[in-house]
Amino acid sequence: MTTTQPIPATRNDAWGFYGTMNEHADAAWPITMTTISQATGQTLEAVRAFLDSRHGRHFADEVLPHLHAGQTLHDAIDAATRQWMGWTIGRQTSKDYGIPRGLPYLTGFVIHCAIADESLAA
Repeated sequence: MTTTQPIPATRNDAWGFYGTMNEHADAAWPITMTTISQATGQTLEAVRAFLDSRHGRHFADEVLPHLHAGQTLHDAIDAATRQWMGWTIGRQTSKDYGIPRGLPYLTGFVIHCAIADESLAA
């Protein structure tokens, strides 16, 4: 049996991923949410925290050149996701953010943003 969770809406439509994607934002949001959640194994709420952050803006900065090169939205998001999953957290980033060294960059920052979001809500 397959259950589908509703995609959480952005809380930052002027900045972060959503704001950076401009006219592509509405179409890109649900694709990006599910793609990153599947790639990282993190919840949709954690992915929303990431995409609403400055790191989400940087992720959009990876998606847009693929779109401008003629890729479909889905392919551009997949390419950016593969890129971020291919990078790993290095020594300095680990020191600066407390993310374990060697973790895929995307996974590390999704978790980091979720923790930061949770601590702000407390």
